[in-house]
Amino acid sequence: MNARNRIPNPTIKRLSLYLRELELWQEQARSTISSRQLAEKLGLTDAQVRKDLAYFGQMGHPGVGYRVHQLHERLKQIIGTDRSWNAAIVGAGNIGRALMSYGRFPREGFDIVAVFDSNEKVVGQQIEGHSVRPLNDLGQLVRERNIQIGIISTPPSAAQEVADMLVDAGIKGILNFAPRRLDVGKKVFVNSVDFTVSLEQLAFQISIKQKDENERDRDS
Repeated sequence: MNARNRIPNPTIKRLSLYLRELELWQEQARSTISSRQLAEKLGLTDAQVRKDLAYFGQMGHPGVGYRVHQLHERLKQIIGTDRSWNAAIVGAGNIGRALMSYGRFPREGFDIVAVFDSNEKVVGQQIEGHSVRPLNDLGQLVRERNIQIGIISTPPSAAQEVADMLVDAGIKGILNFAPRRLDVGKKVFVNSVDFTVSLEQLAFQISIKQKDENERDRDS
């Protein structure tokens, strides 16, 4: 097994958090950061930060900590955002349009190079500089434009069919905004974003806190 495959998923997710924090430090013209400072900003322990970064070799400097620019560039190399990734959006509804207008994607190395929809009334429209293409064009454009990431923002009923089309076209990874589980086997990587699940988790956390506070009030 490749060593990269043994890195825990929570560590991989935290790399992006480290990257965002380092960008803030760069904006403040700060040249170094310690594991303790990075941990405090993100609600972690300094031991966790050091352990996460140690998976990728020695990065710190004794008595100095981490050089902000150096660590930032190294993390971009590790994550893969030191180069550009071509992506396509399937589903030009509200979520799809919001994603098209999200200005941070290009800055972080993700270029939306194609947009698709099955609605004949939407196909041909110009949205955020993109001409919406029919789904029949998906396979051809994925190959012609070297698209490696597919973003699904369709209704849940269409998500699996779209995922199958993306896999058949040669997509390497899928970001799924449709609230349903996709079955693509081990052919591609899938990350799902379900806003309802996030809201439910938030509601649960608030409810637990309120319950604890009510119990303390009764006991006092």
